[in-house]
Amino acid sequence: MKFEINAQKRTLQGSGASRRLRRANKVPGIIYGGTAAPIAIELEHNDLLLSLRKEAFHASVLTINIDGAVETVLLRDSQMHPYRPLVLHVDFLRVDATRAIHQKVPLHFINAEIAPGIKLSGGNVSPAMNEVEVSCLPQDLPVFIEVDLKELEAGHSIHLSQVVFPNGVKPMGHGTDDPVVVSISVKKTVAAEGAEGEEAPAA
Repeated sequence: MKFEINAQKRTLQGSGASRRLRRANKVPGIIYGGTAAPIAIELEHNDLLLSLRKEAFHASVLTINIDGAVETVLLRDSQMHPYRPLVLHVDFLRVDATRAIHQKVPLHFINAEIAPGIKLSGGNVSPAMNEVEVSCLPQDLPVFIEVDLKELEAGHSIHLSQVVFPNGVKPMGHGTDDPVVVSISVKKTVAAEGAEGEEAPAA
């Protein structure tokens, strides 16, 4: 999915200037990284808020048009008001098409309805991770990564090494560890009945 954002250069900075921008329904932001100097920008609040509500916006390479000049960036941070739907500030990081980037990508769990641990054993899906940091070239960045549960049984788990990543994409930051991504937990009533059944012959 492609996202294109319009912005303008921000000449006035500081908390007072930022408050005035917000009263004008705009959001202060900054673009940094690479060899160029950081650029202070302002964006339309409502357009940005709608984009931030889309999962793909957080894991996509974005195009920002700043007074006619184009920057290719990733969303690095967004600051929200504690209880109002108000964006206070956004940070974007420049990307280079020839250099690998590190970005967190959401996980989508599929085929839970046909997983033996759910369909046959009545278990529940228990995600241990909802996103994973990956390394890849900007053009290879996936919007999400699917984790297939179709063969997962109750009491079993899928580890990160078992997740299928797209070509050119690899997980980051776990060293020699192989963390659990998702498991199917056994219902307590089912587990208790199994334990009682095992104890019955001994009695």
